[in-house]
Amino acid sequence: MPLLSVRGSLLLPLLLAVVAGCDAPPNNGGAVATPEAPPLPSAGGDAAGRPVAEGFTQTDSGLRYKILAEGSDKKPTAANSVVANYRGWLDGGSQFDAGQAVPFPLNGVIGGWTEGLQLIGEGGKIELEIPPKLGYGADGFPPDIPPNAWLHFEVELLKVQ
Repeated sequence: MPLLSVRGSLLLPLLLAVVAGCDAPPNNGGAVATPEAPPLPSAGGDAAGRPVAEGFTQTDSGLRYKILAEGSDKKPTAANSVVANYRGWLDGGSQFDAGQAVPFPLNGVIGGWTEGLQLIGEGGKIELEIPPKLGYGADGFPPDIPPNAWLHFEVELLKVQ
């Protein structure tokens, strides 16, 4: 299902809030990396004891990532809009979303995306493992995302605007 379709969309509620000028910040648990000081890796698993997968780095917020391609020196900030290809799946491999050349404001998506995409440059590719607090939390996003779900994404950053 396309990410920005009206039915079943995962980013549409956040994008509509941004377009409508809503004052509410995205549900990101307050964890957004600044471009001047990207989050530092931390060792080990999270408080729940979930181990960090081999090849992944964990930030202080709990986001886990693996850079597949660095991209250029042109990295986005949370204030930028970007264009990306992506695929999202749950633990166990069940795909819940995908999109090609999808434009969106980086501060209008889940916190795991806002933080993670600032780690790569234009043309880069990253795999994200997003804990619930940086995704859809205890509410989930029915029917596609269950409560407290870890989200997995592979994202290719095509353009920083």
